[in-house]
Amino acid sequence: MVIIGSAIEVRGEIQTTEDVAIEGSVEGPIWSDGLAVVVAANATIVGDIVARDITIFGSVTGTMVASEVVDIRATARVKGRIVAAGVILADGGSFNGTVHPQHLKAALSVARHRRGTYAESGFGQ
Repeated sequence: MVIIGSAIEVRGEIQTTEDVAIEGSVEGPIWSDGLAVVVAANATIVGDIVARDITIFGSVTGTMVASEVVDIRATARVKGRIVAAGVILADGGSFNGTVHPQHLKAALSVARHRRGTYAESGFGQ
């Protein structure tokens, strides 16, 4: 598992080929398609996340697309749109947004297309 430490601030795209734990802040999309993303309690994410599993203890604002589950824990503050096969909202967790499990296949297709377009444009390289 890759760890983005609490002293790290990222402004731009993150692509990973391993599970990732984010303890710092990220402004931009996170591509971990087929893998897991963990957002630590003190972490702040402003951007979309595409992964197999997304577990949130901290703050996320954006669209979360998970082929399996988005797990919002008791300390989490989440605002945005969730497209996932499953969603868990723990007692005490905060979620302000919409959930669209029926759009998962389309959302994954669009996210993968956008990722390819973004990479071809030369951004994030």
